Formats: sequence, C-alpha cells, structure tokens
Amino acid sequence: MRDPRAGSALEWISAAREPTTTASGLLGSTVIATPAQAEDDITVAPLAATATTAQEVARFWLADGAANLKNATPYAVQTEVQGERVSTPVAPDTKPGSVAPAPGPAEPKGKTPTTSGKVFFADADGQPHWCSGTALQSQYRNLVATAGHCVYDIQRSGTTLDKWVFVPGYADGTTPWGLYVGKQSFAHFDFSTYKDYDRDFAFVNVYNGVVSPSPDVLTDTGRLVDNVGGQGFAWNQPAVSLADVFGYPAGPNPDGRRPYTGQTLEWSTGPTSTMTLSGLPTDLFVGVESPFTGEGSLGSSWLYHYSGASRTGYLNGVTISVADTDGDDRYDTGVSPYFDGAVNIIYQAAARAWTGSIA
Repeated sequence: MRDPRAGSALEWISAAREPTTTASGLLGSTVIATPAQAEDDITVAPLAATATTAQEVARFWLADGAANLKNATPYAVQTEVQGERVSTPVAPDTKPGSVAPAPGPAEPKGKTPTTSGKVFFADADGQPHWCSGTALQSQYRNLVATAGHCVYDIQRSGTTLDKWVFVPGYADGTTPWGLYVGKQSFAHFDFSTYKDYDRDFAFVNVYNGVVSPSPDVLTDTGRLVDNVGGQGFAWNQPAVSLADVFGYPAGPNPDGRRPYTGQTLEWSTGPTSTMTLSGLPTDLFVGVESPFTGEGSLGSSWLYHYSGASRTGYLNGVTISVADTDGDDRYDTGVSPYFDGAVNIIYQAAARAWTGSIA
C-alpha cells in the first residue's frame, strides 16, 4: 500500500523518543486513557511560513478598522455529538506529568485568564470564522492550543485553514494585546490524515504580536506569553474532579435559544468523566459538565487547578464538540480527547519551535 504521507504538501516528522520533562502528577479523577503507541507521528504544517506572508495575513485582519475580525462568524463544523458519561477505567499510557504555567504581567479586572482568546481563519468559502484558543507556556513563549479542526480543514483533506491568527483577550472587535499570526501547526498524524477525533487537538507557534496604528503599518507588540502569560500543560492525569472551561460560545441550543453572544469570554466549571460517543469514530473521550453551546466554543481550554489570583492552571483538554446527554434540548457537556503521553510528545515538539517578529 502506498504510504499516505508520500508526496504530501505537509512536512512529516516522526517523534520516537520520550520528552524530557518533569513528571509531577496533579491531583485528580476517574478520567483514564487507553495505552498509546511508543512512537507517535507528528505532523508539522506551515500556516504563514515567511514574514512577508505573515504581514499579508495580519493586514487582512487589521485593515479597515479590523473589519474582518468583527465580521467573522463562529465556526460551525463538527459542533455536536451524541454521547453518554461512563466510568470506564483504562490505564494511562505513561506516567502523569505537567509543565508549570507562566503568569502574565497583564492585570485587567476580573479573574478570567488573559491567555484566552479567539483564533480566526478563513475557511474554504473564503469567509472569516473563529474558534476559541489559549496561550501555553513554551520555550519561546509563542504557543497556542486549540481544537485540531480549528486548524485543519476536515472538509478538504490534507489542508489547513487559511489566514490563521490568534487574538488574546478578544472582546467586541478589539485586540488588547495585539494580533498573533500563526507560523506553523503541530498535530497528530492520525488526525491530519485520517480524521481520528481521538487526536483532535493542535498546537500553533505564532509570531510576535502586531498592531496597526495606521494603514499598511505594523508595530511589534512582543511575544505572546510575555504579554498575557501562558497556561501550564498536564498529561495522563488519572484523578481530576473539576475543570474550568474558558471560551467564546455563540451558537444556539437544540431548542433554539442563544444564551451566549460570542463577543466576550465565558467561564464554566464542572466535574469531568469519561464518555462514549456515537456520532464520531472514537475510542474514549473526556466530558465536562458545561452549558457552552458548540459554535464558537470549539477549542475552549479546559484548565485544572485554575487559580483566579494568578489566572493560570494546567491545560488538560480542549473542546472539540458538545453534547446534550439528558435530552432536554440544551447542551450540558463539552467533550475533549484525553490528553495522554502522545499529546505530550507533540506539545514538547511544538514548545521548542522558534518564530520571531514580522514587523
């Protein structure tokens, strides 16, 4: 059989070694994962590979008073699944571990994280759309986490979404800490090639932020995590009881009601559990009790041990869809792939990638 990686426009890298991180299990839940292979393939895909391309992307979003940001609509691809909570215990594939968060210098009012924001992109229809995302701690302080299908176009096999950027703290069309153009994405080979939703996550390296004080002028605002902080990262956590979910839900419930506008960051807290899904070809997923609707909340961060004082916690999931588990026509559960050692291998590779400035 022909190797599906041959002749691809993407760059394929095989990661076959354990990452060098400190294992420090967090306290936690009944959420447990299936064993992963010793080797996991990493897909590295270019988004805006050169500074010139990145400048064009930034201008697309910032031109005309950021009109494309303001006119973007929530991404409505694969937003709902059918599923139920279960208590299936399966052994993690490696030891649990974590990477500490990096609190940011920004101190706005409230206790929500400055790391959360919207990821914007253009779909195959050429129109602007958005998902949720969050800044993560990394070596070069330039990493964003979101759902895999908020980076890869699952409606066009083997391609990424266009003009990909991240805006932390987005609210009503503003870019309070600048706009960060994605340079490249790190994802799992099984998702980018086979649409394996057990691996529906992505890490994106972004260039330094920019603002546009006047037409055709871009000013550097610095590195992402230097400006807003970066969430920690945790994997193979066997005993987590609660997760704080942050995102920008905007779509309707099955009953037609719209409890969210998608214009400001929303926060929910709920217990986690394992889940089985009937609408997607998956093995084992994690669910969190959350009233977020699907459109807009794709890519929402799940933070364990979140502190309102430091505005940081440990990323251990991202919303890839939502479910109505009790049949009352209102969504009550967000779902995420389980973050096992395979996810950590991809995170570690992305955390070592440098980007730089485009201005």
